[in-house]
Amino acid sequence: MTTVPITPFIIDVPQSELDDLNDRLGRTRWPDQLEGAGWELGTEREWLREICEYWRTEYDWRVWEARLNSYGSSMIEVQGEKMHFLHVRSPHEGAQPIVITHGWCGSVVEHLDLLDRLVDPTKFGGDAADAYHVVVPSMPGFGFSGPTRQRGFDVHRVADAVADLMEALGYDLYIAQGGDWGALVTRRLGEVYADRLAGVHFNMLFATPSAEEMSAPDLLDGVTPAELERLIRDRDRMDGQIAYMDIQSTKPQSLTYSQTDSPAGLAGWVLEKFHAWTDHSGDHDGSVFEALSRDQLLTNIMLYWLPNTINSSARLYYESKAAGTSAVDPWDGRVEVPTGHAVYPAELLGMPRAWAERRYNIVHWSEQDAGGHFAAFEQPDAFAEDLWQFGRTIRSS
Repeated sequence: MTTVPITPFIIDVPQSELDDLNDRLGRTRWPDQLEGAGWELGTEREWLREICEYWRTEYDWRVWEARLNSYGSSMIEVQGEKMHFLHVRSPHEGAQPIVITHGWCGSVVEHLDLLDRLVDPTKFGGDAADAYHVVVPSMPGFGFSGPTRQRGFDVHRVADAVADLMEALGYDLYIAQGGDWGALVTRRLGEVYADRLAGVHFNMLFATPSAEEMSAPDLLDGVTPAELERLIRDRDRMDGQIAYMDIQSTKPQSLTYSQTDSPAGLAGWVLEKFHAWTDHSGDHDGSVFEALSRDQLLTNIMLYWLPNTINSSARLYYESKAAGTSAVDPWDGRVEVPTGHAVYPAELLGMPRAWAERRYNIVHWSEQDAGGHFAAFEQPDAFAEDLWQFGRTIRSS
């Protein structure tokens, strides 16, 4: 194994950058909004104006900067790109290594509360035997890992980078976990690096039948009425909500000039997704705050604003579409690694178990009571409990 240097990375944002952010927030030029439009046309103006004022006058980046640094913030170069990651070893003997990969428009901030629970379950009602050594990377092009410097850096290259990182850390057998882009990274790890994986776990599972399977008479064999109802509901819910994917897959650069120059523009784009994709936010009354706090949402945005990575993060859509490895591209592979899936009620895509079992070696399947697309962010206790249970299943086998 080639030794790849890992260096501590202390996040220490110059005060001048924070002052510039506050100045830009104070000089935001706000668009008009039709009376009574609410969230129908996009992010509601007064809602966004309020959170931007909180950002400018009350939010404290330094608190979160210190917290991120406390998790063993480090940097490595893999696959020709730099990768920032958090790495915390459990104090408990026999802990299982796990790497957790985020998606868009998330970041490592999604997993901080989860990380605490996995490293030391005894502090959160779990057992020491359930403990994990936890690695949480920022995907190349995201957070302090970016911007990326190469053309063609698609989601498969991200998976290669994650595998290289775990090898450099000395973990020769580990669990991989992911949702959103992280689910595609984890799926790829399960296909190509199966000999290094004790298991894979998903909170969003991509197993859509192929065109040939869609026309087969046994397509719905094993699909329950509740699962079929959810498929229809998810299809209707996503109607009109994937234009962002089309833009970022075709002309991401044009979009991100405004988001790179205006923090309000960045927040307007990102927070609309959190508002729409978290649990309890479907009524469009601003109740995303029932799932996540202003500070959590803004810290996630800061990991796009401070390193100036909104453009390179969007570019992952373009590069993956060009490579045929995006979420909507056909996939007829199979993951033989033991697989777990936690189904959250407000996730964007609910996959019938029968379809999942055609593509994955399912050994653990749970139906969660609450949570949406950012499940670890929204429901860290339930998410940790599910990973504890999955770990027990892996150990028993």
